Amino acid sequence: MKNIISKIEKKERINFDEALKLYDLDLATLGELANNIREVRFGKKTYFNINRHINPTNICKDVCKFCAFSANRKNPNPYTMSIDEIVQTAIKAHEKGAKEIHIVSAHNPNAGLEWYLGMFKEIKKALPDIHIKALTAAEINFLSETYNLSYEEVIDKMIENGVDSMPGGGAEIFDEAVRKKICGGKVSSENWLKIHEIWHKKGKKSNATMLFGHIESKKARIDHMMRLRELQDKTGGFNAFIPLVYQKENNYLKVDNFPTGNEILKTYAISRIVLDNFPHLKAYWVTSTVNLALIAQEYGADDLDGTIQKESINSAAGAKSANGLELDEFIHFIKDSGFIPVERDSLYNELKVW
Repeated sequence: MKNIISKIEKKERINFDEALKLYDLDLATLGELANNIREVRFGKKTYFNINRHINPTNICKDVCKFCAFSANRKNPNPYTMSIDEIVQTAIKAHEKGAKEIHIVSAHNPNAGLEWYLGMFKEIKKALPDIHIKALTAAEINFLSETYNLSYEEVIDKMIENGVDSMPGGGAEIFDEAVRKKICGGKVSSENWLKIHEIWHKKGKKSNATMLFGHIESKKARIDHMMRLRELQDKTGGFNAFIPLVYQKENNYLKVDNFPTGNEILKTYAISRIVLDNFPHLKAYWVTSTVNLALIAQEYGADDLDGTIQKESINSAAGAKSANGLELDEFIHFIKDSGFIPVERDSLYNELKVW
């Protein structure tokens, strides 16, 4: 372990086995190693943006065992927003200060390709300066299969219609055996990575997520990070890594041993150490809770996501995020935790230091 710690302190890259052993390290030491990396890069800055999540439909052809959002057995209230409703929601969010519209929804076989693409076009027409972050790799895979288009063709249509960056959703966990059990009908691990590689080659940025705290092993988590690190070495297109804490309510994935705060913080810290080529590590307060996300700022994380305004996917599974957070409250939380709130845009350009 001393040799591993020495490598990290010397800013040398660690391998799979060394990364896995970090889970055996005590939390205080691990946190110090990760925080040192964070402070060299960002000091006491904690980034956030003023954004609005829109989830336009919950009708989905796939049945992922961890999902409480899609309209199936656990959620009998299907909906699909009209393009006009989506645009009006974006306009109202912009009036409240949102600079990013984050659009992620379900794989709706009835909505039509023009509905998926039309919402972006109409939002941009109404709000030319808004940043649209939209369509996970899972959604791109769904559109590709449904409409007999290549990944590149779907991506080109997204760009043509106004999408500026891609969220990191749909990654879940790359371990194929676990993936088959929890989301067998969704995009494969290989294709998730392929889609992001194509997106990066178009000169665009994206994020990457990892859903953890369910039935995956620690080895699966490290494997997930390693695959992302390898792609980032090739493209440099990822802005941030976002470890998502599994939400256990209203779904069919039976998990008895929910991760402790200790293990969640260790996973953040290990992510910061392993993903040495990722600029940012986001503690997404929606899945971790605001309090733990703020503590994670001392364990390698430097970002909290944003104000959100409204969130449907994780709140359906028990997260306390349905109505987002007010800006003043967000800033207070960050300052009260000893950090400097920095409003950023979607590509991490600093807009205002509070």
